Amino acid sequence: MATEPILEEAAGQCVNAHGGAIGMPQLCAEWIPNQVFWLVVTLVVMFLILSRIALPRIGAILAERKGTITNDLAAAEELKHKAVAAEKAFNDALATARTEAGKIVAAAKADIQKDLDAATARADAEIAVKTAESEKRLAEIRAGTMDAVEAVARDTAGALVAALGGSADQAVVDAAVANRLKG
Repeated sequence: MATEPILEEAAGQCVNAHGGAIGMPQLCAEWIPNQVFWLVVTLVVMFLILSRIALPRIGAILAERKGTITNDLAAAEELKHKAVAAEKAFNDALATARTEAGKIVAAAKADIQKDLDAATARADAEIAVKTAESEKRLAEIRAGTMDAVEAVARDTAGALVAALGGSADQAVVDAAVANRLKG
């Protein structure tokens, strides 16, 4: 048991007689300098690992992402400008097409109106010719009808005078009928 007192002397107040820890070893005042040393060593090692290896990689990834985002934003802006230009060109082409369509419609209407006017003029000329022919025929029919009415009236007047027992001169009957027909 000669080693037990040495252990108690070396361990101080943080270890019991059997070598077990008394309380929490982290809070033992005799071990704090040792813990601080290893804490500093660990922090320095972690700092070196992070600053030399991990952080440059993370920085490179972040820079790459930032560059990608910037490039994507620039490409999106360029595509937006192209889309606006394409929309403007489409609207201009649509307006031009509408104008051309309006001109074509106007030209077609003018051609149709010209053809319609020509057809109307031909029809009017044909109607005028037929109307003149009809008027001529009506005049002939009227003249023939008046002659027939006059002849029938003379014959009827002569027959009436004879039926009533009188005798009438044909010249007197003709003059009476002509006088009556005039109004």
